Amino acid sequence: MGLLRVMMPPKLQLIALLAFAVAMFFLENQIQKLEESRGKLERAIARHEVREIEQRHTQDGVRERDSAASSPSEGEDDLVIIYNRVPKTASTSFTNIAYDLCGKNHYHVLHINTTKNNPVMSIQDQMRFVKNVTEWREMKPAFYHGHVSFLDFTKFGVKRKPIYINVIRDPIERLVSYYYFLRFGDDYRPGLRRRKQGDKKTFDECVSAGGSDCAPEKLWLQIPFFCGHYSECWNVGSQWALEQAKYNLVNEYLLVGVTEELEDFVMMLEAALPRFFKGATELYKTGKKSHLRKTSEKKPPTKESIAKLQQSAIWKMENDFYEFALEQFQFVRAHAVREKDGELYLLAQNFFYEKIYPKN
Repeated sequence: MGLLRVMMPPKLQLIALLAFAVAMFFLENQIQKLEESRGKLERAIARHEVREIEQRHTQDGVRERDSAASSPSEGEDDLVIIYNRVPKTASTSFTNIAYDLCGKNHYHVLHINTTKNNPVMSIQDQMRFVKNVTEWREMKPAFYHGHVSFLDFTKFGVKRKPIYINVIRDPIERLVSYYYFLRFGDDYRPGLRRRKQGDKKTFDECVSAGGSDCAPEKLWLQIPFFCGHYSECWNVGSQWALEQAKYNLVNEYLLVGVTEELEDFVMMLEAALPRFFKGATELYKTGKKSHLRKTSEKKPPTKESIAKLQQSAIWKMENDFYEFALEQFQFVRAHAVREKDGELYLLAQNFFYEKIYPKN
């Protein structure tokens, strides 16, 4: 005699299935809430542990400072920033922010004045400069600025390298500004006689005539400034120099901004280095020196002049470097700030520490 099967009616099967699904959904929802609660609890415990550690470190730090008040300063008070400024990139406007803040934020500003603005130092001057920057404790923390090409401190065996920052500009815009600056100066020192004063030829006329002051070779400046103190850096049109400049930009510079977005550059520096730049953004927005230096008599070049310069291989390389720097700057900015109602604001800290052991 075969087994007798008891079959559940289809309606009851459906109801049972729905009940099971609801029960599973409810269970998963409770599990998720428990996971969220556990995560919040872990973060709260982690924050508590961090506060305890910070308090212990603060107490230890106070004791160490009290017992070694005469010892050399460390940490933020030992910082050195080098701004090896490229000519005609709004460098004076930015540098004056550093001068305005140095008294309030308690650091020193030093101008590197090289003979005839030569951006390449002799080997003996390189040694002197490195020694000054690293050992001149009376001047720390320090902000050095000057028209000097990048110098690799690693070659000199120093333990702590300075922080490099810089600003670059669209290469044709920079050249046009420099062309008129040499002839008409600016509103910063209007009475100073410039090297090409008296030459009334416009930039367009110079390009049309094939003049030397507007030749494509004059575009070659931002690449060698970032490339540094190597002979190949100053060989106009060197592919090696372009690649070395890119390498230094991403590996040796904390931040490189662009003239066209200078306010964003200032804001990010204030966030990253408040020891130097606290108050810089507000000063840039409201201060009288935010747009201090303006080249006089500057006339925008025609499309024909721009097109002629853009045909050169040198422009293509300098523009390649500029676009590379701009992309990197925008990448850093995208991870640091957000825009709301037309205003930029900095993102809050987005990491924390947890599971800190041993718990002593």
